[in-house]
Formats: sequence, structure tokens, C-alpha cells
Amino acid sequence: MTEDPSVLPPGVTMTLAAIAATGATPRPSGETLAVQRQRIFDGIVQQLSDTTLATQGTWQLAWLGLSPDNANMAYIAKGPSGSSQFAVVVRGTVGNAIDMLEDLDVGTVVPFTVGGPSPVSVSKGAMTAFTQVVNMTDESSEAGAGLVQALTSLLKPAPGATVYVVGHSLGGCIATMLALYLEAQTWNDSPQFAVSTFAAPTAGLKDFANRFNSVKWAVYQGYVNKYDIVPLAWASLDAAKQWYPAPGPVAPPAVKDILIPGIKGLSGPNEYVQPATTLSPLNSDYKTYDPKVLRSSTQDFLAQVAFQHANPTYLKLLNSPAPAPAPVVDKISPRVGVPGTQITITGSGFDWQSTVDFGTVPSVPPNVVSDTQITAIAPDGGVGVVDVRVTNNLGTSPAVPFGQFAYGGPEPVVVTGIVPDSGKLGTSVTINGVGFAGSPTVYFGDRTATATVVSPTQIKATVPLPDPKQPKTVDVRVRVNGYLSPAVPVDEFTHTG
Repeated sequence: MTEDPSVLPPGVTMTLAAIAATGATPRPSGETLAVQRQRIFDGIVQQLSDTTLATQGTWQLAWLGLSPDNANMAYIAKGPSGSSQFAVVVRGTVGNAIDMLEDLDVGTVVPFTVGGPSPVSVSKGAMTAFTQVVNMTDESSEAGAGLVQALTSLLKPAPGATVYVVGHSLGGCIATMLALYLEAQTWNDSPQFAVSTFAAPTAGLKDFANRFNSVKWAVYQGYVNKYDIVPLAWASLDAAKQWYPAPGPVAPPAVKDILIPGIKGLSGPNEYVQPATTLSPLNSDYKTYDPKVLRSSTQDFLAQVAFQHANPTYLKLLNSPAPAPAPVVDKISPRVGVPGTQITITGSGFDWQSTVDFGTVPSVPPNVVSDTQITAIAPDGGVGVVDVRVTNNLGTSPAVPFGQFAYGGPEPVVVTGIVPDSGKLGTSVTINGVGFAGSPTVYFGDRTATATVVSPTQIKATVPLPDPKQPKTVDVRVRVNGYLSPAVPVDEFTHTG
């Protein structure tokens, strides 16, 4: 944390960046862009007013733009009263870390003609996102519809203000371009521009980095988790092949030999360069990690990648509390039924604004019993096995195995744990879960195991001969009545001989 009171601490700017992810995905049953924008607006206002966050409830939303395809969003927030501080906060495409990198379309570079006499090279994907951001409008804003128009109006009564351009992940990538663009505009009120990015891949080549570094920013904060793969894109990706240190997960061959080279190859002949950062990497001792995903498997490696890149992880590394998360569904009961069946949804983050979808079909307004329980009715129109998900102003719950509802049955199959989770050929393994009634088939990776059903919630299986061409760590999955249990971290088994 900086000791200069005129400089925003990174916990504040990272909190502003994390809030940009509010309501990022549309409701599963669909909603208009206007309805989603209002959800985002209300969610951001709710979180900016939270006095427990690093922003201390002192920031106010002044403008919000959402791109027509929902790929990008930006908002302007006014700082504490009397501070003359503003933040232009950018949200990039929402998705997993690998998808984010692919979205940047780095195989092609295009000219960026801002901030100097000659163009510099940025990726086509970054340029597309930047163009969307600078052209987004907020027709409801009293300050003005366009981003620059709104910022101009907001700065009039605050001469000499500092404007922070902020973003996490692809939002941080776009923020570096947007900062150059805003700094190059003509302003009547002499604002200073500062940049605060987190987990940001670079937008362009060496000439872009040089252009960015040539500007005398009021502040430049560039924070990177040492074990986050996204900021390594694309020149330093080979470093990730040696991840993760003890206790893991160690990158398996599929990651080292296929996945990482594949991502690195996206850039073709282009040599991307990060703008200079004067700050030490976060988490250099790897004391912050997800203890649930430590096995040497592609699944665990990618889950750890997602954890290391996440907003809450960066806030934890900066000793700042995370904003309230979107709703989470832990389980539903019953998990089988017909239209009209009442189910109980157990989870967290529920409120009176919560809605429930069965797959892509909306349920009638649910009964919100508490912040951890909802009752809902299975709607007409559902077919097969669907994910039951909850949406409110903060976002939509992710799909989870225990949140699946089967119209007409039978019950979905889920593995909840295995004991032991390692061993050699012939080891007896107890598989716990649900939906095991009937005549299940058990797989260790791609090999079938001899199995005996103890009950609808337990199976005994004998470890088969492993496939020498497959990783030592495999998923133990159960097939019953056409259902194959989803691969989850708790079903992983490691062959030891």
C-alpha cells in the first residue's frame, strides 16, 4: 500500500475492477440487454455502497456502458467527496482464463493511432474491444451519453482531478489502450491520468509498450500474481510449464506439451511486450492457492489457473475484502420430477430479487425463504436433465452437478468422493455418490472396472490396469441408465503402480 494519501491504494482500484464483473452473464432463460444493464447498474450501486469493502461506500456510479454483444462493459465512478478522484473501470470478456486469451485474436495486429505521431501495433482482438468501449453509450446518464462526453461533464466542477483507468484481466489490457486514448484527448480542466491494472495481458507489441511507457502517468500500478497464466501471454508462457510448486498441481504432459504451446502459438510471428511495471509480483512464495485442486491433472491445473486469476484471489493478495459474490447453488431436492414439482434450492447469496431458471426455461417467481434457501416450481417446457440456476443483481450461479434436475427421471448420477484416492492395480475403492441404482458401469479414466453396487449411494470397485498412454491421475466416473457422472475434482484417482 502506498503512503501517499493522494494515491489510491491498490485494494481500492482492484475492488473497483472486481465490481465491474457484476451481472456479467445474461440470465440463462434470456433477457434483453436493457434488462441486463439495469441488473448490472443496480448491482454496482449496491456494491459501491458497501462500507465493508476497500472503497468504504464512498464511491458513486456516474455512467455505465454495455456493448451490444455484452462482451465488454465500462463504468465511471466518482470518488469520495472532496477527493477530485474519478475511475474509469473496464470489464473485458467474461469466461475462463484460456478462453479469454483466445478471444484476443493475437495472430493479427492492427495499427493503433493514439498518443504519438505514428501508429503502433496492437492485437486485432484488443482493438475490437477498445473500439466497443469508446463507442458505448449510457442514454440515462445526466453527464452525457458517451464515455468521453460523460467524463468531460464530470470533470468540469473538478479542475485538476485525477482519473484512474482501471481493469482486471482483459479489462486491464483494454485499460492501457483506453488510458492512452483519454490522455491524448483535449481537456479543458487539466486532469491527470493514472493507470491501475491487475492480471492484464498486453495489448500490443514493443512499439505499443514503448508508447505507453513514454507517458508520464500520475500513477501506474501494474499488479500481477506470479502464478497467474494470463499476464504471461504471450512471450513468457513457457514459465507456466514448470508450475505449480509444492503442493501443486504439477502441469501434466497434456498441459506442457499441448495446451501451453497451443496458446503460445496463437500469436504467430508477433512478439508481444508488456508495458513496464515497477511493482513486485504478488504471491511469489505461492502461499495462496486452492487446496481442493492439487493433483497433476489437466482438470486440476486449469482449476488452479482459474483460482489464481480470479478477482477474489487478487483482493486477498492485496489484503482487501472481496465484494459479495453472485448466488451459489449447492444442491437441490428432489432432483427428479415433472412440471409442477416443487424443489428446495440450498446455497448462498439469495435475496428477494432472485429468479430461478430450469435450463433455459424460467420458473414462476420463487419463494425466497432465506439467503440460503429458495423453493421453486419446475416449469413446463423442460426436457431431460437441466441445470437449476439462480440469478440476481450480482450475477448468476454457476451450473453444479448437485443442481441438476431430471424431468421424468431417472436421477442424475454424481460421484461425491472416493476412498482411497490412490493405489495400484487390484486396489478396492469405495465410490460414494448418488443415482447408483440399477446396473452401473465404473470407469477409471477410459478403463472399465469390476464393480459391485452396495447401495444407491455407494459402489465398490477394483482398480483396473491403467492405460500407459494416459496420465496417472484419472477421473473415476459412473454410467447408469444413460447418465455418465460429470468429471469433478473429488473423483480423481492416482495410479501408483
